[in-house]
Amino acid sequence: MENPNASGVLSRLAGLLPASRFMRGPAQLAAYESDGLTAFQVKPLAVVVPETQDEVIALVRFCHAEKLPFVARGSGTSLSGGSLPVHGGIVIALNRLNRIVRLDPGQRIAVVEPGVINTAVTLAAQPYGLHYAPDPSSQSICTIGGNVAFNSGGAHCLKYGMTSNHVLGLKAVLASGEVVEFGGASREQIGPDWTGLFVGNEGLFGVALEITLQLLPRAEKFHTVLAGYRTLEQAGDAVSAIVASGLLPGAIEIMDALALEAAVAAVHAEYPPGCEAVLIVELEGPREVVEADRVRLDAIIAASKPVEARPARDAAERLAIWKGRKSAFSAVGRLSPDFIVQDGVVPRRRLGEALRKISAWSGELGLRCANVFHAGDGNLHPLILYDGRQPDGLARAEAFAGRILKMCVEMGGSITGEHGVGVEKRDYLPAMFSADEIDCMKRVRGAFDPLGIANPGKMFPEAGAPALTQHGLHPLEKAGVISRE
Repeated sequence: MENPNASGVLSRLAGLLPASRFMRGPAQLAAYESDGLTAFQVKPLAVVVPETQDEVIALVRFCHAEKLPFVARGSGTSLSGGSLPVHGGIVIALNRLNRIVRLDPGQRIAVVEPGVINTAVTLAAQPYGLHYAPDPSSQSICTIGGNVAFNSGGAHCLKYGMTSNHVLGLKAVLASGEVVEFGGASREQIGPDWTGLFVGNEGLFGVALEITLQLLPRAEKFHTVLAGYRTLEQAGDAVSAIVASGLLPGAIEIMDALALEAAVAAVHAEYPPGCEAVLIVELEGPREVVEADRVRLDAIIAASKPVEARPARDAAERLAIWKGRKSAFSAVGRLSPDFIVQDGVVPRRRLGEALRKISAWSGELGLRCANVFHAGDGNLHPLILYDGRQPDGLARAEAFAGRILKMCVEMGGSITGEHGVGVEKRDYLPAMFSADEIDCMKRVRGAFDPLGIANPGKMFPEAGAPALTQHGLHPLEKAGVISRE
C-alpha cells in the first residue's frame, strides 16, 4: 500500500540529492519498472541516483526514518524479479558508484563499489596476470553489487565456486541505517562469517557500499573442446564420465538443439551439424597439468562417441565457442516473442532423467523449451518460450516452470542455483523448507531490517512484517560488529 503521505515524503527525499538525480517523470520511471524478468512490472514512486557512499547512507537512513520501502538496483539483469520495484517504494540506482577503490596485486585483492561491472574487475587486473573468476553470462553488463546480492555463479563456478567464495569482506549500510564492516582483506578471520551471511541476501539486509574481492592468477593455458552428440543423454553420459574420472575442468556446459539454433542465428556460432546437444569442456591451469589432463579428457570424449569433437586451436576459436554459449539467453529472443529463464538444480546423476521429463512436458503443454545448463554442477537453465500476446501465454509458461522447480526439489536439488528466489520463485520456497526453517530465515532478515523496508515482498512466500523485531541491543551490536556511535 502506498504511503498516504507519499507526496510530502518525496518532497523531503528530493532535498537529499540534486534535482538531476531525483527522477519522477513517467518516461524516467519506465526504465526501472522491471528487471530481466520483464513479465512483471511495478512503477516506483521515484528513482534516486546517488554518486557517493555517503549519499547512499543518507538515503537508506531517510527510508528507515520514514518507513519508506526501497530497492537497491544495479544494471537490472536479475532474472527472478529480484530488483523489481516495490509498490509505494523507491529505487536506489547504484550505477554511478562504479569506482575500483583499490587494486592490490600483491595481496591479490580488488576493493570495488557496487556499481562496478563484473568484467571491469578482470580488465583492471589483467596487467598483473590476475582475474576475477565468477563469470555469469551477463558479466559484460551486470554489477558486482548485484552479483553479491544473488551470489552469482557462471560457467566456471564448477572449479572456482560462486561469488561467496570470492568476497573476502564488505562495507554495507543495513536497512536500519547502521554502517557495518564485515571481513577484510584476508580469509583469516575470527568469529562468525558475517560476510558469508550477507552474500546472497537478495537485497533484504541493506546495501553493499564496498566489496573486497579475491583475485586469482590467470590460467597459464586453456584447452577448450566442443563436442556434438546425437542425443542429450549421450552428452549427459559424457559429463558423468568426465566427473567420475577425477578431472576437474574449469567448466562443463551443455546446450540443446533449440539453444544452438538461437546462438547460430544471433552470433553465427559454428556448431557440429545434426546434433541434439553440444558439450563444452574447458581445462585450465598450469601448462604441464593441462597437457596431462587433456590426454585423459580427449580419451574420455572419444569413448563417448560424439558426432564430432573440435578442440579450439587458438584463443580466437576459444572465444568464439564461449560467445555462442554466453549469448544463448538473449539469442532465444530471436525464436520467440517472450521467454522465461528458469534456474533449478538437480544431482548430476539425474540430469538425463530431468531432461527427459522437461522434454515430455514441453510436448504435452505445447511450449518449446531450450536447455542451457552448467552440467558440471547440475544447474539447469531451461528457457521456456511463449507468446505473451496470448491470454494464457504467461500462465502456461509459469505452470511449466513450476513443474520443473518441483521436480528439482523432488530429485534432491534446489529451486535456484544462482538467479535467486526474487518474486518469481517465492511461492516454491515451502517446497524446499519447512515453516520453521522459513521463520528462522525471516528472523535473520529481521535482525538486519526490523522494519522490513529493504526489498520487501521478495524471497518469502508472503509479504508483510518480518517474523521478529528485535528490542534492546541489535544482535550485531551484541557481537561487537556494529556501533551506534
